Formats: sequence, structure tokens, C-alpha cells
Amino acid sequence: MTQAVRHDSMRARNLGVVLGEVRRSGPITRAALAEITGLTKTTVSKMVGDLLGAGMVTESGALRDGERGRPGTAVSLSGHRVAALGLEINVDYLSVCVVDLTLSVRLRRTQAVDNQAASPVETLAHLQELAHRAVDEARSEGLTIAGSTLAVPGPVDDGLLHAAPNLGWHDVRVGDLLDFPVAVENEANLAALGELWFGSGPSDFLHVSGEIGVGAGLVVGGALFRGARGLAGELGHVIVSPDGPACRCGGRGCLEQYAGQEALLRAAGLDGVPELVAALQAGESGALRACERAGRALGVALTSAVHLMDPGTVVLGGVFAPLFPWIHGPAVETMTARLARMRHAVPELTVSRLGGDAASLGAAGQVIHRIIADPGAHLAATTGPDGVPGDPATARTGPGPR
Repeated sequence: MTQAVRHDSMRARNLGVVLGEVRRSGPITRAALAEITGLTKTTVSKMVGDLLGAGMVTESGALRDGERGRPGTAVSLSGHRVAALGLEINVDYLSVCVVDLTLSVRLRRTQAVDNQAASPVETLAHLQELAHRAVDEARSEGLTIAGSTLAVPGPVDDGLLHAAPNLGWHDVRVGDLLDFPVAVENEANLAALGELWFGSGPSDFLHVSGEIGVGAGLVVGGALFRGARGLAGELGHVIVSPDGPACRCGGRGCLEQYAGQEALLRAAGLDGVPELVAALQAGESGALRACERAGRALGVALTSAVHLMDPGTVVLGGVFAPLFPWIHGPAVETMTARLARMRHAVPELTVSRLGGDAASLGAAGQVIHRIIADPGAHLAATTGPDGVPGDPATARTGPGPR
């Protein structure tokens, strides 16, 4: 029994080593894989065969390793079968995307919904419908959904959404309200990972998500910093004016009350972000004042973040992406004035290329990275008792039984 367990553990480890190297170095031959990983050619061939059977890698034309020797068959990641589902609940929309094993986006859908007026049960039922439609569409393209992650607008600890003040939700086990297994994660953290994997994020940066709420995710050395309980990043509730307006969190003068989407639109006297952008482009004074006020408040909050965390780059995403040309200047001016005596330069302030899609992409990307790290778990979930990989159209790896 112990020997069998040890064998399974070693096989799982070797699968992860081989698939990880294919991801880093592919297209790559079996011989090169054996040389880089230190595994025997026999072991590498067995691992590649298992991964081929599961649709996780593919073989293409001959590839020569160096100047000598016969060319070998190139092995690469395959985007034709294994995929992940990324989901997001925000105050005024629901979002879903499907990403394949190569991190190519295969599907992306967003629906405008007033989730403030709905209970958790109602919102999750709506999201569930959206998810099932996405899975059906993915399966029609031959994809197997290997897992899902859900981004939510509030701090999450062990699957429990502690509070989403802008939704009015408290202590909700979101995953229990869905009919499929899902990992639950804070949307700002996932947006930071989305920027890292799909955007232009360097290996060290602070990503700021501007929605109705404002959150932040810190990436250090290519990894997310979560804090002791995974609750780091509540930038929206950094106080920028102690005597400012009341916030839904119970405090006063929080950043969200100056730079959140609702606050921006209220200050500009407009109903939506597209209208705000149009007003800014037309040079309307009310819109310009609202963005300058928001940018300066953001600069105050980022000054505290810089003192505490010292990020090299700050990436602005969400609603801050389309508003970047008008928010950037006031934010940088404020940071420069407050940081000049302590630092030679303020961190670079850049705009996200992903905008509002960052969190759902990060959610799907989290699943893909988990599969790459442990392909054995995916193989076990899609393999029958005789060890033969199951039909991806019938394997129970998507959201619930269909």
C-alpha cells in the first residue's frame, strides 16, 4: 500500500515537472525534456503519453535539438481540450470567461445587472445560468471545463465572503449557493493575477481595481501577496479625509467615497461611465472636476500604499482604465508632493490593458495555473477505473451535471 502511494505521488510530481517545462520551454522534444528535467527518457515518454491522452499537450513537426542528432517530435501545450471557467460578481454586472490551457481566451460574456437590488440567492442563480450557457458553448467546441473560480467584491477567507458592503452581503458562503464546485476569491486579488498573466504586468506591481468599490492586489516576485488571512488589499477603505462622507463600511472619508464609480458619476452629475468619458472628451467642467477630485484622492491613498509596500509600478484597472488620461495627472501630482522628501521618484503609474475583464480572466487563469502545477489531479478526475481517459464531453469537470 505504501509503495503504491509513493508511486502515485512520484508520478504526479513527474507529470507536473514535465508539463511545467513544456509550458516554459515548448515546443520542445522529449530528449530535451529529459535533459532539462533530469528524468529518464523512458519516464518522459510515459509522462508525455499520459498528457497527450488527456489532451493537455500536442505533438507537431520535427524539431532539432542543437547541431547534432536526429530531429525529434515537438511537444507543446494544447488548447484544444482542457479549459477553465472564470466568473465575477460585481455590483452592477456579472461576467464569465473561458480560457484554455494555453491561456487563450475562448469566450467572454458580461451582463449588466443591478445586484444591489438582489439577494445572494437571486444573484447566484443568475450567475449559474450564465455559467451553464458558457460551459455548453465551450463543450460545443470540444473543450472540457476542468474547474472554476469566482471573483467577488469583498474579502474572502476559506470560501467565506465576509462582507461586500456595496452589495449589502455579509458572511455568505457563496459556493454553497451554486450547483457546481467553485473556488471563491477576492476580485481585486484576481484582477492583479489577471494583469500578471494576461496583461502587461511586471513581476512586482500594485494593481488597483476601480469599480463601485476600489480594491487592490499586490504582486511580489510574480506571486500574489494575500496577507495573514488573505484579506490584504482593501485600498478603497483607506481614509483620505477623516471628516469626509460616510462609507458603507462604517467609516468616513474612505477612498471609495471620492474615486469609486458611483462617487465619480454622482460628482459629475452623470449616469454612466461612457457618458462620463464623452463629457471629459468634450471638456465639460463638471466631469473634469470630478476626475481631478478622484485622482487627488487616489493619490492620497496610493501615498499610504507606497509608504507601506513600496511597489515599483502601480497599474490602474477597472473604471480607472477609460478614465486614466484624466485621473493620471492629479494622482501623480499628489503622490509627488507627498513623497518627494522621502523618495527620489514615485512609482510608475500605468493603465491596465484588461480594464474590467481583469478579475474574470485572473479567475480562469488561477485554475489553469493550478492544473499546470498538478496535472495528475486533473487526470484522476477525468480517468475511468480502467485508467483510460474519459470522454471530455461527459467527464464531470464542468459546472454541475448536465
